[in-house]
Amino acid sequence: MPRASSSAARVSVRRMPERAMHAERDPFDVPRWLRRYGLMAWLLIGIVIVVAMAVFATTRIQAVFIAVFVALVITSVLYPVVSALARVMPRALATAVAMLGSLAVVAGIFTYVITSVAGQWEDLADQFGQGIDDIFEFLETGPLPIHFTQAEIYDWINGLVAEAQDYVSQNAGTLAGQVLSNAGAVALIFTVLALSIFVTVFFLLRGGDMWRWFINQLPARSRENVHRAASSGWYTFAGYARGTVIIAFADGVLAFILLAIVGVPLAAPLAVLVFIGAFIPLIGAPAAMVIAAVVALAAGGIVDALVVTIGIALIGQIEGHLLQPLVMGRQVSLHPVVVALGVTAGTFLAGLLGAIIAIPILAVLWAVYSALHEPDPPVEGDMPDPRGIAEGVQRRRQRHNERGADDEVAEGRPSVGGVRG
Repeated sequence: MPRASSSAARVSVRRMPERAMHAERDPFDVPRWLRRYGLMAWLLIGIVIVVAMAVFATTRIQAVFIAVFVALVITSVLYPVVSALARVMPRALATAVAMLGSLAVVAGIFTYVITSVAGQWEDLADQFGQGIDDIFEFLETGPLPIHFTQAEIYDWINGLVAEAQDYVSQNAGTLAGQVLSNAGAVALIFTVLALSIFVTVFFLLRGGDMWRWFINQLPARSRENVHRAASSGWYTFAGYARGTVIIAFADGVLAFILLAIVGVPLAAPLAVLVFIGAFIPLIGAPAAMVIAAVVALAAGGIVDALVVTIGIALIGQIEGHLLQPLVMGRQVSLHPVVVALGVTAGTFLAGLLGAIIAIPILAVLWAVYSALHEPDPPVEGDMPDPRGIAEGVQRRRQRHNERGADDEVAEGRPSVGGVRG
């Protein structure tokens, strides 16, 4: 009896894997690779759904999101200043000094811009009138293959003005509603700014304590990974924000020097416009400088416009080849193609706001992924030639087909062409 039970046990043990294999076999006989990639597809769909829900939730509280984003930008710029001041004074006083000092700088810049515009307005009007006459003369008698007379240009402008007047008279009610909605948007902007300043004060004053409280709410096993990922993301975001401010300031200063040397009116306001435009990747600063070139064309003529355009190109080269690598370094290691695609996608999703926040969000996500992901050893040397790989696959398929045809002929079955051996 003991031997029989042992034999039965051996038989049952030997057959269990086969039974388990039959039990686990898919009744539809789905290949293993299809099950694997199907599961990956479902996981990807789940991730896309979660991201879409996050984006939808963000759009519902867009004002709060913008306020927090602006607060993070201001915090990243002022945090080193507050930390330096906190060594010689209480941190609350250091935060107040940094905030009031930054507000004073911004107010001073806008005051200077407004006073410069008011002081140059009369001369600017005369220069614009002379510049427009020069443009008309160039269009009428210049070397262009197509010429426009001054009367034709005035008729075209008058036609546009008449069409605008007709549109306003026919859509007065709609335009009035839009004006009221814009007034509400202005109030919303001030609300967002006030909220962002309020949040910034607490980030600068108690940011470390707030993060420590958040970490303590998580399970102990997750705290280290969350802190490492968040630290990497914050380092990247702060580096991007500070670097963007520095590069924007440098672009504004270079643009002011260029416009002042050429003698373009409103050099200071145009430099501020370049500074603001630099916060929009790829398109912001060039668009602002193109406006400066148009002003130079209207106020000084073709020569001034050409000089400003060449100077704009030189400033772009200085920014791309000197300022970006020097200031950003490795904190934002995104390929230019990724930057272009991110800005385009952000613009389509959320307009101007999406274009501004797309690159920092992508940089932070990549930093978090890099902090949590352990990469495999990189591939070294030259990659296999795609043409050689494709030709090898075709040769293997040809040998497989020839081998199958030979087997069918040897067994007396009809081959693929219908000929029996």
